[in-house]
Formats: sequence, C-alpha cells, structure tokens
Amino acid sequence: MTKKYVYSFHEGNATMRSLLGGKGANLAEMVKIGLPVPMGFTVTTEACLNYYDEGEKISENMLSQILEALENLENEMGKKLGDNQDPLLVSVRSGAVISMPGMMDTILNLGLNDESVKGLAAKTGNERFAYDSYRRFIQMFGNVVMEVEHDKFETIIESVKQKKNITQDTEMDAEGWQEVIMLYKQKIKEKAGREFPQGPKEQLLMAVEAVFKSWNNQRAKVYRKINKIPDDLGTAVNVQTMVFGNKGDDSGTGVAFTRNPSTGENKVYGEFLMNAQGEDVVAGIRTPQSIEQLNDVMPAVYKQFTDVCNLLENHYKDMQDIEFTIENGKLFILQTRSGKRTAQAAVKIAVELVQKGLIDKEQAILRVPAGQLETLLHRRIDPNAKVEAIAKGLPASPGAASGSVVFDPDEAEAMGNEGQKVILVRTETTPDDIHGIVVAQGVLTSRGGMTSHAAVVARGMGKPCVSGCEAIKIDYEKEEFQVGNIIVKKGDIISIDGSTGEIMIGEVPMIDPKLSDEFNQILSWADEVRTLKVRANADNPHDAKVAREFGAEGIGLCRTEHMFMAQDRLPIVQQMIMSETKEEREEALAKLLPIQQEDFEGIFEVMEGLPVTVRLLDPPLHEFLPNAEELLVEISELKAKSCSQELTAKQEMLKKVRALSEMNPMLGLRGCRLGLLYPEIYIMQVKAILKAACNLTKRGIKVIPEIEIPLVGHELELQTLRAIVEETADKVFAEEGTKVDYLIGTMIELPRACLTAEDIAKVADFFSFGTNDLTQTTFGFSRDDAEGKILPHYMEQKILSDSPFIVLDRKGVGSLMKMAVKNGRQVKSDLLIGICGEHGGEPSSVEFCHIIGLDFVSCSPFRVPIARLAAAQAAVSDKD
Repeated sequence: MTKKYVYSFHEGNATMRSLLGGKGANLAEMVKIGLPVPMGFTVTTEACLNYYDEGEKISENMLSQILEALENLENEMGKKLGDNQDPLLVSVRSGAVISMPGMMDTILNLGLNDESVKGLAAKTGNERFAYDSYRRFIQMFGNVVMEVEHDKFETIIESVKQKKNITQDTEMDAEGWQEVIMLYKQKIKEKAGREFPQGPKEQLLMAVEAVFKSWNNQRAKVYRKINKIPDDLGTAVNVQTMVFGNKGDDSGTGVAFTRNPSTGENKVYGEFLMNAQGEDVVAGIRTPQSIEQLNDVMPAVYKQFTDVCNLLENHYKDMQDIEFTIENGKLFILQTRSGKRTAQAAVKIAVELVQKGLIDKEQAILRVPAGQLETLLHRRIDPNAKVEAIAKGLPASPGAASGSVVFDPDEAEAMGNEGQKVILVRTETTPDDIHGIVVAQGVLTSRGGMTSHAAVVARGMGKPCVSGCEAIKIDYEKEEFQVGNIIVKKGDIISIDGSTGEIMIGEVPMIDPKLSDEFNQILSWADEVRTLKVRANADNPHDAKVAREFGAEGIGLCRTEHMFMAQDRLPIVQQMIMSETKEEREEALAKLLPIQQEDFEGIFEVMEGLPVTVRLLDPPLHEFLPNAEELLVEISELKAKSCSQELTAKQEMLKKVRALSEMNPMLGLRGCRLGLLYPEIYIMQVKAILKAACNLTKRGIKVIPEIEIPLVGHELELQTLRAIVEETADKVFAEEGTKVDYLIGTMIELPRACLTAEDIAKVADFFSFGTNDLTQTTFGFSRDDAEGKILPHYMEQKILSDSPFIVLDRKGVGSLMKMAVKNGRQVKSDLLIGICGEHGGEPSSVEFCHIIGLDFVSCSPFRVPIARLAAAQAAVSDKD
C-alpha cells in the first residue's frame, strides 16, 4: 500500500499532531469545529523524514500526492494556482510537532509571477495591493529558497523610498513596487545565479523543499538543543489558501493570545496592523496597535474574534496563541496553538483553568514547566530606589536585568560565555540572533511589538525584554544608541525593566520577588500528590530560613567546610592544619568547637522538628591554605623587607602546602579518609553537632540530626568511623545529662559504594547520593576540566544530549543508583535514601529519583519550589 504523505485539512484532527505537526493538526481541528479557516493541505512529518532518507529529494510518490492535493484544492476554491486571470495564491509554512516559533521558514503569496500579478490587480481592482503582494513573495522566496540575504532586499526598498521621498512602506504606490520588483529579480539573478522562477508548480515544490531543509537550519538546531526537542521528529509543511490583510484599510492581520502570556491575566492580549500581512507583525518591521484598538476600527470583527478566542480556549482547555487575517472586513483564523508563556502566567492560567472547571488539579500541575519556576524568583527593581528612565518601550517579558550594552549577537555570546553580563541591543531580533539572546541578561529592541521575535523568545527563556522602544536610535557602525542628547556606547552599563518597559543608565538596585497566591496554590496541590520529600542544601541559618520559607522539609546537606572558610575562623583552621602533633591539632580544634556548635544551633533552631543532615569535613586540607604560587610571591616580598618572623611562618606554611600536595586531590586525602587519619577532626565536629542538639533539646526545641560520613567506598571505613561517632556521642550525652536521637549514614558518591551497597547498608542508617562526585568517578571526568573543554564538544557532536553534571545520566550513573537502592534495601527495607546536590533540583533528575524510589531530594533553597513541583509531576506521570 502506498504511504500517505499528504492530508487535506478536511481529513485531519487534533490527535494527529505527530503526523501533521502542531499547526496542521490544529488547522484541521478548527475546520472540524466550523471556524473560518482558509482551506489547504498538509505534507506530513513522515514526508520530511523520507525527504532526508532519500538524500534530500522529493520522491515520485510524494510529488504525485502533492500535485493531487493541489488539484483538489484548486477545484474546491474554483481557482488555479498562478492563473493569469484570477490566481489561487497559497502560503507555505512549517509546522513542527513541538512548536518552534520563528525557527523555520514561511513563504506567502506563492503562485504570483509576472503574468498572474496582472490578473490579481485586475480581479481586485487594486494594482498597488497586487504588486506589493508580488514583491513580498519575491523577497521571502528569494531569501528562504534562493538564499539571498534579507538585508539585500531591505536596502533596495530603502533606496526606492528615498528616491520617491517617502518614509513608510504604506506610502509606496504600484509604480514604486514595480521598480522594487525589477530590482529584486536583478539581485536574485546576481546572487543566486539563476532567474526567479515563474512556474507556479515549480515555486511550490521548491518552497516545500526549502521548508524541509529549514528543519536543519542553524537557528532551528539551536532552538531544539535549548528546549531539548528531538532532532528526528521532522517538520510538516502546510500549504494554505492565501487571504490578504494588505488589500486596503478594511483589511489587516494580527497575532493574539486568549490570555496575557506574561502575567496570565484573563484578557485577550495581542496586536494587529491594518493593511498589512502577518510577517509585518511578528518580524517587528512596523510597530503594531494593541488588539483592543481593533474594537475602535472594526467593532463587529473584534466581537467575532473575542468569541473565537473563548471558543478555542474552552475547546483546547488551554491558553491559545492565534494568528488571524481580516480580508475586506471578513475574519479568517490562520492558526491556533497552545501559547508560549512565562512561568508566572503558566501558574496563574493553570490555577484559573482549574477554578473554571476546564482541567483538574493534576492536569494543572503538569501544565507548569517545573524548570521555569526559577524565573519567578528573578530579581526586580527595588520600588524604593530612585531611578530615572531615559526611555520607555513595550514591557515584552517581565523581570529586570543590568549589563554591558552589546549590539552584536556573536559578541554577546562570546562575552556571556566568559561570565560577563550583557544586554543585547538590536533594532529588531531575528531567529538568527538566538545564540546571543541565550547568554544575554536581557534584550532591548527599538522596533517590534509584544509578539515580536525578541519578545516571544525572551519570554520562553525567562529573560527580561523591552521591545519597540522607538526613542532609541541605534547606530551599528558606531556601536552606540542615542536617546535625545544621551549617547550610550558599547560596553556602557544599562538596566532594563521588562515589566514596565523602562530603560535606565547604570546598574539599579534590585530585590527578590514575592510569590503569588496562585504560585502557593499550585505548590500546595503539588504537595498533595508527591511522594518524594524535598530538602535543601544549607550551610547557615539564613539559607536554612529561606529554604523553610520555600517549603523545604529538612536540610539534606549541610557542608561543614563552608563554615571553616569564614575569615574569623580560617586562621584557627590553618593552625590546626599546621600542627605537627595530635595534641597541637586538638588544641586548635578546641577553639573551633564552640564556633561550630553555635553554627549548628542556629541551623537546628530554624529547622525545628525537621531532619538536618550534617556532612563531616569532606575537602582536602590544602583547600584551606593559600596556594603555593601566592606564598612564593609573599616570601619573595618578605625577604626583600627582611621580615624574619613572618618570613619563617610563611616558609613553614609553604612547606606544609607542598607536603599536602597531591596529583589528584579530589581522589586523595579527603572525606572519610581524612577522618580515619585524623579522627580528632571528626570527633570535634560530632561533639559540636550533638552538644548543639542537646542544648536545644533542653530548651524544648525538637532536633533531628543526621551525621553523614563522606566518600565511603568500603563498609569497614564506615564501620570504623561509626564506632568513633557513637563513642563520642555517648560521652557528650553523659556530659550534657540528656540524649537526642540521631542517625549515622554516608554519601554514596563512588562506584564501589554502589556496587557494595548491601555491605555498607549494614552499618548505615541512611544513604545520600552525592551525584556530582558519582558522575565524576563514573565518567572519569574532572568536572572543572570537562565542563569547559570536553562536554561542549560532546553535546555538539551528540555524544551526550546534556551535561551529566546538570541532568542526571540515567543510563550510567542512574544504573549504579538503582543497584545501590535495590541492594541496600534488601538488607534494610526501611533504609532512608536521598540525593543531594543540584541534581536534586533539576526536573528530569527529580523524576528519576521518584522512579527508583528515593525518599527525598535535596537542592539549593531557591530550587526547592522546582523540586516540589517536579516531584509532583513525576508522581502524576507515574500514575499514567
């Protein structure tokens, strides 16, 4: 049986998304429910994949189906493609399974040529409209299909406008567009080496092929990589009868959302342009009007459009992003899809759709991308700060940012990758700028509206964006922009507020946001369904307090080495390290004991009634000493000044640094090995932990300490140190006259620990996976080296889809974890098992932790809400 590659809009429906792409499936669905949709057909995603399988060729089978579908469309419309008297014209658009706005190519007005344009002019009685449509087609086709740079066409238009002494495209008459067309065709022949094609069917097949090719253009590949969209889905191609928004003052085009995609407000939000085509709105070439103003221009059409918005949102049970055209006063719907939205909007919309009865709580939980919750925690400009805006544009994407002005996306990428904060400033952005937007703190454009490319992309990435700021005049050659008499040069610091549209000179004070009622509601629903507990990594009372406010159910990792780094105690730590005898070390440790005890009391008090896992000292001792190079410089300077006493001290420290030096310190004297060689260090820390717990217990504060031994790879390491901890605990309880319950466990961060988990479990009350080190030791990567030198190439070459230090490697590291969980619980069925580190706040990794049956995840305080929602999503998905 012949493979079916082409479907009429009458044949499809919303369930056929994987075959017809999101756009094609929704067009078919809208036809099905009776909306005014221009007719057409869809060439499937399977056709795209077949095109690549055939060596980037359209097969005979596919060709015949496309031509048959065209003939059926011509019969339905009563017109022929490119007819000289009354031509059928079509648009050719991409339509991926997962929406990729602006990333692939579109061609409008296909079917026009030197003869059919005359027929269009005669049929419509509007010569200007006909030639404007033709020049648009040549420009799009020339750029997308024949690969002539977009700016070559814009330069021609500007030159003709100057010659005619006009400033707006809408002022150009038919004669002017005819001159533009002639120059366009000359430029295409010059650059492409061939004439612009006049045959309508040839145009169509070339356009279909160009859309297939656009699946693998650079910006599409970058977008898929950022959004983790598979490369093997392919794109569908939608061929649709043209309707025209540029026929005159009773025609127009627009893009609108059924709700505000930035805030989630239940109000139609969008923009339109009269006497324009769709590309004019999204390309940012003209600054459009707010959708509410359509009510003043065409009230009946506005009423019809808002009714369609309500119908589509209720039908799809989600906020919709709708493209429409008005032709001679008649409304046509060109596309609907679930709208891209900020995290703030996603939360508000999900909660309101539950309240409206369209979805249930579990569906609402799945509607909010857990990873995007972090954008709600972005900073905003302090309302008490005195700031003076030099200009104001459109508030296209919320949040605020400061950074150095950069005009070139390549330069922005380079500076951003070096850790510099930049604001990308452009006249308007195009999909080719995406790599610069990715690393920028925010985006500022002088043209374009709230649905322009810059706005949509920035919102999707959770970055602030101010668009359509016409007050700024950008000079790319001089690398500066001007606002009145103010000149801002490349490298100058500016701040932008994507919530108000304001631009300020310099860096302005910012504060953390407050979370909405809807935010708390969605997390409350998440807490009802998740089974994974969520703890936080916190090393001081302030972080512990923040964690608890964000809903943390304990501390999963308290790193005691961070306490040692404070300036008031580092000299004591160094004294301990420099000690030559156990007695000298114990003398220094005695000074640290009350300081550590005070630290623990602060954290335990904040986390009253919740477990706190305290990891005993983990890093190598040399980390607390100056590096050898710095010491050598200081010694040289002291020798020149003849400071003998200080010189001797520095020379002794250099001697110690060299003695502690290791070829690979992360696999050397650290973790439990340190405790075994210098047990007095761990004894001091256990005393501090349990003395703090006893003091608070006496005050009626419930404390649940969990003492964690790091880097265990052999059960006898833990057995030996457990005995030391228990002996120390007995002495503390005897001295304090009170007891507290406590657990002793270990971090599982070595492959051997996973492989021998059943032995380690015999002497452990809990396991906590340290997946940073476990990833390093499983892959044989040094993270510091791999992240800069190896992993970018691995991801580019698709050896790895993500950095395993960001997204947990399920197949390798995950297999070791599954083994450890299974074997550990065979020994102790109630063995408490969790994970700490930033994997504990990454949604995919949290899902894996749920799947393998962990009890808790632990992450940084500000990622606790992400982990709570991700854990709930995992639980809901697991039911399915």
